Amino acid sequence: MTMKTTFVVQTFVIKRKRLVPGDREVAPTESGALKKAEAMAGRMPGTAALKVVADDETGELEGVTILGRFGEIPEDFAESLQGG
Repeated sequence: MTMKTTFVVQTFVIKRKRLVPGDREVAPTESGALKKAEAMAGRMPGTAALKVVADDETGELEGVTILGRFGEIPEDFAESLQGG
């Protein structure tokens, strides 16, 4: 079982007057994800930088950590990561 860490920037957009997840972009490092999320927040309602740890072979999710939040993020975003 090989664990792989990936850094992701999750964007949020407004659809039907609700804040919903938009595109995701992979970043090479933790600091890169934070910098990209902060920069993208100027063009989006909100962004979050995430650290995702998963089994490289099965894809089974080990854990997700929110490294940073910028702009508007749905209130239930952190809970949705724990459940999924």
